[in-house]
Amino acid sequence: MSSSIIILLVVVVVLALMAISLYNNLVRLRNNRENAFANIDVQLKQRHDLIPQLVATVKGYAAHEKGLLEAVTQARAAAMNATGINDKIEAENQLSNALNGLRVSVEAYPDLKANQNFMQLQGEISDIENKLAASRRYFNAATREYNNACQTFPGNIFAGMFGFHTEPMFEVPAAERAQIEKAPEIQF
Repeated sequence: MSSSIIILLVVVVVLALMAISLYNNLVRLRNNRENAFANIDVQLKQRHDLIPQLVATVKGYAAHEKGLLEAVTQARAAAMNATGINDKIEAENQLSNALNGLRVSVEAYPDLKANQNFMQLQGEISDIENKLAASRRYFNAATREYNNACQTFPGNIFAGMFGFHTEPMFEVPAAERAQIEKAPEIQF
């Protein structure tokens, strides 16, 4: 064999190994992202299980808040029926908005705030919300790493060839972002 054929074979083998390595890395990163969302799903399941108990507790005190309680119930149902990561992200953002509205409404009921069952449920929901926040941060880190691999050279070439594409982060919706960026009002 001539040296040019050997060099050509070595180059082809190196390129093939590089392509295999990049493909396997993209698969590993995609699976890591999906695993991160599965962790969020565990927390969401607990959240969904607690919401009916919270709504039932609040109903006893705030019967005239029917519309708000129905909005929470509908948002929970939509979140539970969402399929696909992007649909779940959107549905969970709507549920978070509905729960925030419920929290604001509860402020008008001092007896409810003192109720032991309500306080326990609020504590459990706060704990789950904290775990969800941590899971979402991990999911966004996994998504960022995956997206970087899909967008940087030479991964972007292989990502396009093998059908890998960038994925969205779990972000705060635009409507909530304006509220978060607004300075809190402090009243004495």
